[in-house]
Amino acid sequence: MPFHRYVALGDSFAEGVGDPEPSAPNGLRGWADRVAAVLAEQSPDFTYANLAVRGRKLDGVLAEQIEPAVALEPDLVTIYAGANDIMRPKVDIDALVEKYDAALGKLAATGARMLVFTAFDPGGSAIYRPLRGRFALYNEMVRWAADRHGATIVDFWRFRVLRDWRYWDEDRLHLGPAGHQFIAIQVLDLLGVPHGVDQPDLPPEVVLTRGGRYRANAAWTRTHLVPWVQRRLTGRSSGDAIRPKRPELGPFA
Repeated sequence: MPFHRYVALGDSFAEGVGDPEPSAPNGLRGWADRVAAVLAEQSPDFTYANLAVRGRKLDGVLAEQIEPAVALEPDLVTIYAGANDIMRPKVDIDALVEKYDAALGKLAATGARMLVFTAFDPGGSAIYRPLRGRFALYNEMVRWAADRHGATIVDFWRFRVLRDWRYWDEDRLHLGPAGHQFIAIQVLDLLGVPHGVDQPDLPPEVVLTRGGRYRANAAWTRTHLVPWVQRRLTGRSSGDAIRPKRPELGPFA
C-alpha cells in the first residue's frame, strides 16, 4: 500500500546529521529523506514532514514533536529518540521508557504505520563501549513498548555491519552518507516497499599505523570530543539554534 503522509521524528539521526546536502533544508539529506524520495515515486500525492532536531533528548522530542505529528494525521511515522539521554552521566531508564511508551500510544492512536528504532550497539567503540549495558537495557524496554503498540521495530542494535567505521561520519557519533543509505534500505525493506536503492559503495579501508591512530584520535578529540564535552558542561545543545527542516507536510523534492 503506498503511503501518502510520512512524518519523521527524533534527534540528529532522523534529521540527517552526517549526510550533508547543501541544497536540502538544514543542509542535510539523511535516511528519512532517502526513504521519502522512494515513497514519493510511488504516490503522486505523497507528502513528507521531518520534525527531528539534533541534540534533542527524549523530553524535548516528546514535548516538541508528538502533538504536531499527531495533528498532521500521518499514515507513516518513524521515531528514534533516547540515545542522547543514555549518554548522559545519569539516567533513569525505567522513567525514560515510561514516558516514551505513553508517547508511542499517542502516535499509534492515529492509525499510522509506526516504525520505532532501537539505539545502536556501541560495542565496537572504545569510547562508548562502557555504556553498552545501558544501551542494551534501554533497547529491550523500547522493544517492549513498540510491541505493545503494534509498531515495527527497526533494530539498529543488530546491524553488525555498522561496526565498520566507513559507514560513519568523521565525528564517530553520527552515520555518514553510507550509513544513512544503509538505514534507508532497511526501512524500505521493512515496509515492503520495492526500491532501487543500492547498497552503499564504501571507500577502501585504511589501516593506520600505531602512530597514525594516535594522531587520528588526537585530532578527533580536539575537533569533536572537546566541543561535545563543553556543551554538556555548559548545558548547551548542538540543536539550540536549529529548527525542524520540514515542519509541515509537503511534496518531497
